[in-house]
Order: sequence, then C-alpha cells, then structure tokens
Amino acid sequence: MGANNSTKTTVCDENEDVNFNHFEILRAIGKGSFGKVCIVQKNDTKKMYAMKYMNKQKCVERNEVRNVFKELQIMQGLEHPFLVNLWYSFQDEEDMFMVVDLLLGGDLRYHLQQNIRFTEASVKLFICELALALDYLQSNNIIHRDIKPDNILLDEQGHVHITDFNIATLVTKGSKITTVAGTKPYMAPEMFYPRTQICYSFSVDWWSLGVTAYELLRGRRPFHIHSSTSATDIVYVFHTATVTYPPAWSKEIITLLHKLLDRNPEERLSCLADIKEIPCLSDINWDAVLHKKQLPEFTPTKGRLNCDPTFELEEMILESKPLHKKKKRLAKRVKDTGKGYSALNANLQKHLDTVERDFLVFNREKSRQDVNENLTVDQTKEQDEDGKNNNVQIS
Repeated sequence: MGANNSTKTTVCDENEDVNFNHFEILRAIGKGSFGKVCIVQKNDTKKMYAMKYMNKQKCVERNEVRNVFKELQIMQGLEHPFLVNLWYSFQDEEDMFMVVDLLLGGDLRYHLQQNIRFTEASVKLFICELALALDYLQSNNIIHRDIKPDNILLDEQGHVHITDFNIATLVTKGSKITTVAGTKPYMAPEMFYPRTQICYSFSVDWWSLGVTAYELLRGRRPFHIHSSTSATDIVYVFHTATVTYPPAWSKEIITLLHKLLDRNPEERLSCLADIKEIPCLSDINWDAVLHKKQLPEFTPTKGRLNCDPTFELEEMILESKPLHKKKKRLAKRVKDTGKGYSALNANLQKHLDTVERDFLVFNREKSRQDVNENLTVDQTKEQDEDGKNNNVQIS
C-alpha cells in the first residue's frame, strides 16, 4: 500500500460529500479489533490523516455493527487536544470509514515493547494530559472503559491522545452501568464484583490510568492479571495482593499512584478537581498543559513510523481485499451480472442494507463552516436590531 500503488488524485467537488476517492492512500500502520488503519492524504487540502476502515460484512457476521455506530455517535460529539478526534465518516459498498487525527509518535505499548522506561517527569505530564482528557469525557457523560497503553497515542512532540472508543459508553442521568467491558489487566475491581452487585461509574477510567502510569514507570503492571485470568482469580488477587513501589520512586509519585489505585471507588481519585490537590501535581500550570505549552521530556523518534512494520506487509500480501485495489474491485463488481442470492446471502444483504441506511455520515470541516455561517447570520441580525433600536424618532 505504498504511495506508488495509491489511487490517482481526484478533484474534489465543493458540494460533494467526502468519500474514499477524495483521499490518497499512503500506507498501512495498524489494526485493531474492529478494523485496520492506514495513512491517507486528502487531495484538496493535502492534510494527512489516519483512516480506519471496517469491512461491513465482517462487522455484520461478528455482530459488531452496533459498537461501530456507537463509537461514531460518541466521537462526532467530541473534540479535545488530548483525544484522537474524528474528522470524517463515510461508507461505500464494502467498508465503513473513519478519518481521524494522524499521530505519528506511536502508541505507548509500542514504546514499552521497545524497552523505553519513562521517567517520573514524563509520566507526571502524561497523567496530567490524560486527566484533562478524562475530565472532558466525564463532562460529556462518557466512560471510555479501555484506557491502556495500546489506546494512548503520541504526537510528534510526545503529547498523549486517547483513541479507540468502540467499547465506550454514554451515561444517561439516573442510569447504572452494569455491563462488564474492558481489558482485564486494566479493569477496576468493582467491575469484577458478583454480577448482581456490579455497578460502576467514571472512576473505572481513573483506575485504568493508575495501572497504565505504574506500567510506564516500571515496565510491568501492579497486579499479576492477564487476559486469560478468570474473574474469580482476579477478585482473589484484589483481595490479597499488595502493590509494591520501588524505593527509588519519589514519595510524591507513590502517593499519586496509591490514590489512583485505591480499590474503593468512593476513595479513589476520580476527577480533575481532586487530582489538582495532590502534592505531586501542585506545581502544574494546568492552562499550559491544556494548550500543549508544557514540553514532554520523551520525544518519539522523528523521521520514521513508530509502529510495527509488519502491518504494511500483511496488507500487501495477506489481505484478500487490499484497500489500494478497491477502485478496480468495485468497478469490476458493477460489470458482473447474475445476482442469484441464496437464503443466507439474502439475509446478509438485508443486514448490509440496514447498515447502509443507518450509517452516520460526518464532516467536521463542514460542521465548523455551518457554525461559522450561523454565527455570522446571528451577528448580522443583532447589528440590524441594534440599528433599529438606535433610530429614535424625535417629534
């Protein structure tokens, strides 16, 4: 999927909805539970993005469509300096697409695998940036439920950005969240209570932040819990294990992690106001952090993609429907005749038709333009009304 194999540049019609043809495909950079990711360049603006694409048929067969739609719904309402923000969403016959911020610094899991051991100063800034992001999500009634090194991407300067909202949930007023979701080693203790007692809230994300921060500092997690560990064994670990902190760590960072890793959600640090009161962070200029004026100590290697290079080979060699051959493949499909579906195919087609009908199209650029136009109209009306009010007639 190198640049030589990418699609020919298409001139964008200003009134046309953004679609696959408006992007040049550069290379594959990753894959997740719901799809694959490649670097793209928008033909008209030349801006670079990451494009996540999910095969519709596979999503239907794996019963994942609802999660994809929920992720789209959540991301369309969010924009923050420390999130991976959605710019466009669209579809074609085969795939659903999400075009998001391109972060070239790699995820924190990649850097851990490269045996990077982050300093206290680095982790302290990560915690501050992630706390601002979690506070923003909390203000929008969203629990991410999968905060972990794999879902935290770095930009080229080394600032963190939360990604992957496919198991996030929206908390409605008065509702109780009881669905168990997440990655076991990063899930809070209250998510493993007996099923009749499970009820949790935003504090689960702050627990995951504590586990992640500990792992970044030490290279391993605070509890011996793996994806294969049973729920019963996990409960036992939480009841018996003690978190150990290396003597070389400062008392301040230990106090912060201890409060994030409090097994009682009522006592755990779980909001920005509380975390600002911790002595370890008393010297933080939070406004400078929010505007990325606080420079990270760790900077990702420039001039290369900080990701596993095998993604590119897999897309080129193993993928049965590679993205860079999509145009030819869809053109051939149009020419093909004979659509004698079996009962199974007819049922599948029915689901695919539903996906096409209900898919949420999004264009952040257009949304911004619409907002600016509305503001201009409102300002003009106000000026007209002010002018009318000032035309006092003297008899």
